Amino acid sequence: MEKVVIIGSGMAGLTAAIYTSRANLSPLVISGKDEGGQLMLTTIVENYPCFPEGISGPEMVTRAREQAKKFGTRFRDGNIESFSVKAGSGHNTYEIGVEGEKIEALSVIIATGASAKMLGIESELKYFNRGVHTCATCDGPLYGGKDVVVIGGGDSACEESMFLSKVASSVTIVHRRGEFRASKIMADRVFANQKIRVIWNSGVEEVLGENRRVTGVRIKDVVTGKTAELKASAVFLAIGHVPNSQPFRHLLDVDEVGYLKADSRMRTKLPGVFVAGDVYDRVYRQAITAAGTGCQAAIEAERYLDGIEH
Repeated sequence: MEKVVIIGSGMAGLTAAIYTSRANLSPLVISGKDEGGQLMLTTIVENYPCFPEGISGPEMVTRAREQAKKFGTRFRDGNIESFSVKAGSGHNTYEIGVEGEKIEALSVIIATGASAKMLGIESELKYFNRGVHTCATCDGPLYGGKDVVVIGGGDSACEESMFLSKVASSVTIVHRRGEFRASKIMADRVFANQKIRVIWNSGVEEVLGENRRVTGVRIKDVVTGKTAELKASAVFLAIGHVPNSQPFRHLLDVDEVGYLKADSRMRTKLPGVFVAGDVYDRVYRQAITAAGTGCQAAIEAERYLDGIEH
């Protein structure tokens, strides 16, 4: 029987592992299909404290993992196949299915993250992290004084565009519809920004590039069928995220999109089950906020286990 199992190995899960292992709880981290989370796709992180020169996403994950191992964290590769609760006298236990193995735990921290939606074209994968990005806050400063394109039409696309307008030379929003899905206040801010223009009723057919860097996009008007090319140094996808919460939705509360619900102390409706990171946070989605919620979940798990022990 494990005292605490942490599902997910991004910054939220690794921070939770550092805290619970330092509390002598010997946590088991189940790495999941995307080991390290979205940081593994980030070229450089410049907005995390203590790294004034910046640090690559993969190196940041490696350091956090080694720090967790130093204090006694154990790691298990594999994907979650099932999650169930066993009611017991006094407290529940939880059973986690991992590729044919059943793991029982007194407490669980779910830190499975969220995955950015993609366009589904080959060229976006070719240039991913070489000019194609999913986080303006993370990667936008790399394109100071450059022309960039944002794909999408919701609040996220508007927010990303507003942020990028502070660093980029120009921002072009490409949206498949003839009007924004964003809230009126966000749309009005975009329309009032002289550095942002919008191309309506258009979708991206191909990301263009040379020498492993993005040079622009080919777009197609969905009404007329005409194509055109836009020059740009970067493309930011802002078409939404999908929380990796599927194995838990039958037992835990989720919002309309699928993000897991919890109180301000990262506690779900199941005693001993906590959440952390982007599987819960649909607003910020930053490494620093993921780490913060990982810390919260770990401390709450320690308090919960101390309570059932005594």
